Amino acid sequence: MMKSKVAAALALGTVLSTPVSAEMLWSDFSLSYLYGSHYELGEDDREYITVEHASGHSWGDNFLFVDRNMDKGNGNSGWYGELSPRLSFGKITGKDLSFGPVKDVLLAGTWEAGEDFDNILYGIGFAFDVPGFRYFNVNFYKADNDLIDDDEQMTVTWGYPFSVGNQDFLIDGFLDWSTSQDDHTWERNFTPQIKWNAGKLMGMKTPLYVGMEYAHWTNKYGIKDADERSASLLIKWHF
Repeated sequence: MMKSKVAAALALGTVLSTPVSAEMLWSDFSLSYLYGSHYELGEDDREYITVEHASGHSWGDNFLFVDRNMDKGNGNSGWYGELSPRLSFGKITGKDLSFGPVKDVLLAGTWEAGEDFDNILYGIGFAFDVPGFRYFNVNFYKADNDLIDDDEQMTVTWGYPFSVGNQDFLIDGFLDWSTSQDDHTWERNFTPQIKWNAGKLMGMKTPLYVGMEYAHWTNKYGIKDADERSASLLIKWHF
């Protein structure tokens, strides 16, 4: 484990030492409210407030979100967040690294944090050029976990915009799949959102989405047979 961490640190240092201007190319903030039920662990009914920030840079891209959850039954609350920067080998080297449907190769990392743990994930990412999709990314990680044995994870993220008449919609989401170890089983979390841009009818310059999120979570937190199937109402404002 120590050797792999040192190798990851050396690779990151090599990339960061490459001359490149740190220019932000685009950024997006959003604030979401979700209300759902049928959660597998904790109270059945729950609310979430989520703050997200995504940005693209001359060196790669970054994604940050923080969830604040509130149980409706007992009033308990908690938080969880992730910071996921990716360094683009294509942008930093100035070379075209595309092949087939792959348009870029990236050094990927994620910091997962909650009230009593910090996990560090590091690995390699691929950005795909998929027709019709705004983005389609796949990351492969090695995880250094605080509370459970270290494992491996694959993360897929996507965004697919479409229109019906003059109404705009977006289907986006993620798929996390992690391997089993001695103290936990494998885990899969497939969570898409489908959203309608109600802000367009109001003449808003940025999207105000209304829709739903569906969590199809198998072996939640690596607990065997802790399967969650939960739908949530969603309001998401981009600004």
